Amino acid sequence: MILNITWSGVSADTDVNLETNVSDRDVKRIAVELVRSGGVPGLHVRTLPGDAFEHFVVDRFDTPEGGKRLFLRPKVPFGA
Repeated sequence: MILNITWSGVSADTDVNLETNVSDRDVKRIAVELVRSGGVPGLHVRTLPGDAFEHFVVDRFDTPEGGKRLFLRPKVPFGA
C-alpha cells in the first residue's frame, strides 16, 4: 500500500505494510512516526508534534493495478 503525506506544502509517498481496514486514527499515528524517523523520502521532520495530523483527512483510493493508496492531507476550506 502507498501512503502519501502532505505536510507544510510538501507531498511525499512511502510504501507501508498496513491492513486495508486500518483506522484513520492509526494512519495519522503511523504517519507521525514515519515522518519523525525519516521513513518518508523527502519528508523528514524530527520535531513533528504528535498531534500534527489531528485535523487532517485520510482519503482512500484503489489503484488501476489493484493496489491501494492512502492520502493524508490537510482539510480544505472549500467543498463538501
